[in-house]
Amino acid sequence: MLKFFRRRSAPESEPADADALAREFWQRWDAMLPEIAAALGDESPQRVEALVADAVAALHPRLTFGIERGEQAVYALVVSGQADPELRRFTDAWKATAPAPGPLWEYHDSVPAVPDPTEVTVNLRGERYPLAEVRVVAQVDEAEGLVDVAVYHPGFAALDDDVKRALTFLPLDAALGERLAADRLGRVETADREPQGAIGLLELRELVRELDRG
Repeated sequence: MLKFFRRRSAPESEPADADALAREFWQRWDAMLPEIAAALGDESPQRVEALVADAVAALHPRLTFGIERGEQAVYALVVSGQADPELRRFTDAWKATAPAPGPLWEYHDSVPAVPDPTEVTVNLRGERYPLAEVRVVAQVDEAEGLVDVAVYHPGFAALDDDVKRALTFLPLDAALGERLAADRLGRVETADREPQGAIGLLELRELVRELDRG
């Protein structure tokens, strides 16, 4: 996976025409592609960070982006509103006007799920945390269409609250993807001890996807 870039700071604004701004983004993207391809080929994505950040900020200043390894293509461009409902019309317009995916590029309007989160190991402050060790207790609220979860990892005991919170949410996004997690997860808690009846991330994914299918 390539470096994940955050947006550059930009003044707040509320553009009126998301469709027009999305079309302008893709025009800029086409013009930038040769330079982006050269930077990625040299394994120097930082050379084009400012170019892409400016284009994304022009779509909306609160959007974030990433250039990652693709699921089907070589690379994936991810433009995300980080589950902010006010930004969804911009990411929806961006996705609707995106080029068809090809062998080199695919496009996502939210951070996608990892194919197998149990194969991922997170490095935090010099320590390694295999997501295969994450255990989750899940309670389905059929009426609300949500799943409340408590997340446990054996490494939680040695972490301060901020890092523990990061390690609580990161496995959920990895298993479900940003949009499904935002749409279907209700209350998210950190468990200091492994709860009874806990399941793994792949089992959680299937449970949430089944709920989402209705």
